[in-house]
Amino acid sequence: MASLMEMKEIFRSADAVCFDVDSTVIREEGIDELAKFCGVGDAVAEMTRRAMGGSVTFKAALTARLGLIRPSYEQVQKLISDNPPQLTPGIRELVSRLHQRGVQVFLVSGGFQSIVEHVALQLNIPTANVFANRLKFYFNGEYAGFDETQPTSESGGKGKVITHLKEQFHFKKVVMIGDGATDMEACPPADCFIGFGGNVIRKQVKEKAKWYITHFDELLKELEER
Repeated sequence: MASLMEMKEIFRSADAVCFDVDSTVIREEGIDELAKFCGVGDAVAEMTRRAMGGSVTFKAALTARLGLIRPSYEQVQKLISDNPPQLTPGIRELVSRLHQRGVQVFLVSGGFQSIVEHVALQLNIPTANVFANRLKFYFNGEYAGFDETQPTSESGGKGKVITHLKEQFHFKKVVMIGDGATDMEACPPADCFIGFGGNVIRKQVKEKAKWYITHFDELLKELEER
């Protein structure tokens, strides 16, 4: 197991940094916001808490939550336009600094492609660097399920994305940053996991992560060390 000092060195010399999105890059949980928008907020928020704590499989929780919400295409688009995701303080500066250093930045999310791509646009991250779940709709715009072939639709999916990135781009050092159990379990294959508690603190992650931060300024300072 790498020491904290070794983890900091991995971060400073990383080829790629993968960020979780909900409650990490943005302040809210996208699926909870969608549920509130569709009038089933409380029931879905409780399911999210259980999923993020790792007590149920991610795919089971995603299926159950979407079965309750059943969002239409129109509702998803209206949510993005009326209540756009709020970036977490410091993330814009951190991503910009990583880009300046030639580090590839990816968004690896159990959230939804349409919302995550909106976030990527704000951070100058190409949409090709977004890995997220895709909602499916019928021709009339009604909810038709989600694409179960996407790796991030199930537990262990974020690790599969990182393995794919290492194989495709021959990255030597990949860092995963996130707030939840699905982020922590992506290391390995990630070479380093940084737990983030700036928006919500997940007890399990705070206790088990060797490197745990509550503000992105802490990572910016690490980059300035070199």
